[in-house]
Amino acid sequence: MQYRSTRDKSIKMTSAQAIAQGLSRDGGLFVPESFPFFPTGMLERMTVLPYVERAVTIMKLFLDDFTENELRDYAAKAYGYPNFDHRDVAPVVKTAEHTSFLELWHGPTCAFKDVALQMLPHLLSASLDKTGETKDACVLVATSGDTGKAALEGFCDVPRTKIMVFYPEDGVSDVQKLQMTTQQGGNVGVAAVTGNFDDAQTGVKKIFSDEKMRERLNARGYFLSSANSINWGRLLPQMAYYVSAYCDMVKSGDIAMGDNINFCVPTGNFGNILAGYYAKKIGLPIGRLICASNCNDVLTEFIETGVYNRNRAFMTTISPSMDILVSSNLERLLFDLSGGDDARVASYMKALPDEGRYTVSGEIMNGVKSHFSCGRCSDAETKATIREMYKKEHYLIDTHTAVAYNVLQSYRSKTGDMTKTVVVSTASPFKFCDSVLEALGENTTLSGLDLIDRLATFTGVRAPEPLRTLRGKAVRFSESFSKDKMPDVVEQFLA
Repeated sequence: MQYRSTRDKSIKMTSAQAIAQGLSRDGGLFVPESFPFFPTGMLERMTVLPYVERAVTIMKLFLDDFTENELRDYAAKAYGYPNFDHRDVAPVVKTAEHTSFLELWHGPTCAFKDVALQMLPHLLSASLDKTGETKDACVLVATSGDTGKAALEGFCDVPRTKIMVFYPEDGVSDVQKLQMTTQQGGNVGVAAVTGNFDDAQTGVKKIFSDEKMRERLNARGYFLSSANSINWGRLLPQMAYYVSAYCDMVKSGDIAMGDNINFCVPTGNFGNILAGYYAKKIGLPIGRLICASNCNDVLTEFIETGVYNRNRAFMTTISPSMDILVSSNLERLLFDLSGGDDARVASYMKALPDEGRYTVSGEIMNGVKSHFSCGRCSDAETKATIREMYKKEHYLIDTHTAVAYNVLQSYRSKTGDMTKTVVVSTASPFKFCDSVLEALGENTTLSGLDLIDRLATFTGVRAPEPLRTLRGKAVRFSESFSKDKMPDVVEQFLA
């Protein structure tokens, strides 16, 4: 299977080349030249398989550079115990007749990014060998909180790689910051950026498009790659948990094979919900994909109006992983819904930095409306939702999952659609202890690690081991830089 750039479809690569490179040199994102459809009986067969085999089945559809045995080996290493503390890896928890939660936070960093970022290092390392690449990979990451730690953990001491993570200085939780700044490993680097996530993400993209810098790094024996969801090797494993959730619901008898279900996804960079769209595209029976936004509701406004407009105040919220105004993966959806019109997509992507906005065609908008619904949720509503879920169901959710559940409730109230729906739960509530405790009416004047203990004591819910063991770890990375210094930071890191 060939992969092409969303901005110039004449650029084509194998899956291994696309994974190794991460981002196309024209700034576009790699997408499959075609999408396979589930062969007859495949979905039925997957219902009785464990998560590892389900993931292998999905990835093999798109990665013909890799053997099934290779993918099985990578998946076993990525998703086995103790990497993931739940035997189902991504369990589905039913809380009401029509509502379930897909828990994606049982991995080593307690966030959904683990599902992809425990797999990506294996795919990238193998891709270097398969493509005959002689240089080592320098993996650059911009994070709004969870991607950074998950990538650091996944790439820690992986041969032939170095990884540099940039995070917004005041845009992550105390626990997220501590997870990143205490990271061990001889090939890792972490730096704060004075600004927001979009500043960090824009800085990384500029480095990728800087030809002179690439030449300097090449001379040192490095090429640039990405662990953000702009990398196909990061996005593909996310498709597997949508399929797995459906299979688990069939297996439990909650739905019958062929029934449609909805997914409600807390969304910032659009990668997570795009993986759901791609799962639907290859045959998973999904009705609506409900895009849940916090106050930074650029995606919800786009789905409602067809106008993508980043010219707005950036809001810092209690769901920081969604505090994003430039949603990179939306580009892949535009390419798909435009019928692969790379020139049109390139014009939209040029307008975004030049004018801060673009308006899509009627054709694309019709496609958006046929698959996606949306809604927004304030911080006050987020806290009320956490409190409501804990009081009524004794089920503890984090600030991002609460945004999704609130939006789902609003969607049902407006539409009357009671299709069985899976809320995608993206992080452990213990990563956002201060906000969760405040929502529950408890003391939040303690420090980050003491807050973990307080939340566990108050709720009777045991904190995940990776967070409990943060206590006593030494901070290794404490520097912050302006976004214009990011290229210098990378070059110093590789010196």
